[in-house]
Amino acid sequence: MKKSRHSKIVEIIENNVIETQEELAAKLKESGFEVTQATVSRDIRELNLTKASVGDGKQKYIVLQNDDRHLEGKYIRVLQDAFISMDMAQNILVVKTVSGMAMAVAAAIDSLKFHEVVGCIAGDDTIFVAVRTTQETLGLMDKLREMTGR
Repeated sequence: MKKSRHSKIVEIIENNVIETQEELAAKLKESGFEVTQATVSRDIRELNLTKASVGDGKQKYIVLQNDDRHLEGKYIRVLQDAFISMDMAQNILVVKTVSGMAMAVAAAIDSLKFHEVVGCIAGDDTIFVAVRTTQETLGLMDKLREMTGR
């Protein structure tokens, strides 16, 4: 049921200017799907929908393409611009950034999908990067030095 509803949602937003969740729910009901606002909201998140301007101050839902390959250069630039230093504590890499940029750098590290990285926790100017092993922490540091030029 969910798969067919998701398919219908994509069809609806590709063929109509749908500005609100309520409009989308109404179109789904016209197509025979009984949905709640919570279901529509969850579907929007799962389908990675976003709004785009269509002119005249109107916006419509579109499918956000999640192909990060073309963004790799931007992630590297974020690293280069905001990175200050790094140090390690066994398998935890501590990255210092320009004030206010830790979340952006952590998102860049996550998006670059380093196999060594388990996850990141970011504050204002500090990131804790959980790395699988101490040895992989050293390898990750080498990669980041190469990317940032530091």
